[in-house]
Amino acid sequence: MWFYLRVLRLPRIVFIILFLLLAPALWLWPGSGRTDAALLDETIRIAIVKAAQEVTIAGDGLLVTSDSGLPLDLELPVTVKAAKDGLLVNGRPFQRLVFASSSAVLVNNKPYRGLAELSKNGNGILVVNQLALEDYLVGLINCEISSAWPIESVKAQAVIARTYALNRKAARSGALYHLESSVIDQVYDGSQIEDSRARRAVSETEGEVLTYDNSVIQAFYHSSCGGRTEASENVWGARLPYLKGVDCQYCLNSTAAVAWEQKLPLSVLEDRLQAAGHKISGLSDVKPGSQNSRGRLKQVVLVAAKGGLSLNGDQFRKAVGYGVIKSTRFSVQVAKGEASFSGTGNGHGVGLCQWGAKQRSLEGFDYHEILSYYYPGTKLEKYSDVS
Repeated sequence: MWFYLRVLRLPRIVFIILFLLLAPALWLWPGSGRTDAALLDETIRIAIVKAAQEVTIAGDGLLVTSDSGLPLDLELPVTVKAAKDGLLVNGRPFQRLVFASSSAVLVNNKPYRGLAELSKNGNGILVVNQLALEDYLVGLINCEISSAWPIESVKAQAVIARTYALNRKAARSGALYHLESSVIDQVYDGSQIEDSRARRAVSETEGEVLTYDNSVIQAFYHSSCGGRTEASENVWGARLPYLKGVDCQYCLNSTAAVAWEQKLPLSVLEDRLQAAGHKISGLSDVKPGSQNSRGRLKQVVLVAAKGGLSLNGDQFRKAVGYGVIKSTRFSVQVAKGEASFSGTGNGHGVGLCQWGAKQRSLEGFDYHEILSYYYPGTKLEKYSDVS
């Protein structure tokens, strides 16, 4: 459609007006892949850049609007800088800028569907990508798993990602954004690694979510559990009936995805603990505390000349780095000023085990069976029937 508007050689202001009038209808354009009208208005807001001092925006045929809502004629690419009280573009001040595209907005050279909204937040620029929920899921699949995995496991990922997103959207309805684009929520890197299998998995599960007692669940998931998933109360203190923890030997078939080792000087550990707000000095030993029934550490004891303390397993992982201490199922030895960690599993262990789901799909289970196993007592329903 955009080609036909361009060849009419319309004045830019007329083109912008047509953009605004026709944008909603574009979701119904042939080939868009959308069939559920209830999903047409379902968008999601993702924080893709936080606290940046400058952001570069580019793209073809972008509609740019300012905080006044009026269209701006900016020469692209454009560099937006953080100022004391807002944003600066070529010396011009703004409170908010929105860049919209029918194809993609390039934010720091990465393509994103929908629109990119820039505003000053704290000490830097916040960039929020607002886009159709189903498009978000297509971009997310290859960030969380591989779309080359058996299709039933990819469908399972699509359902839980949709469920998680809609649950967070409801919980954060008044916030500047609904989700972060990192492991804090779900990993998302725009549209650059979309592919046909990811879109197929999203399309074939269109609008499906997991519910419990007629509510969309908190569909937590992780990479690999190491033999048994975890009960939610053992990680976050809140008991959820559909997150009790189940036996899972399936992920153990992929040793490379489960076993891990890490070595860190005690000085580095101390620096990370201090950066996380723990007043500790002269760290000399790290000792594993008691384990729960699933083999995960309930406590990690930190011995120090000053400020020695005991942290629960998840607090320790968060302070040191989730990518460094991959799970709370580990042992540790300290020698010559260095801590050596050896563990199994990757992630908090709650909910679906992604590598376990892959193996279950290889063994012939479909995505309905995979989801009901990891989230016992839940129902698979259309979101339009729940909301």
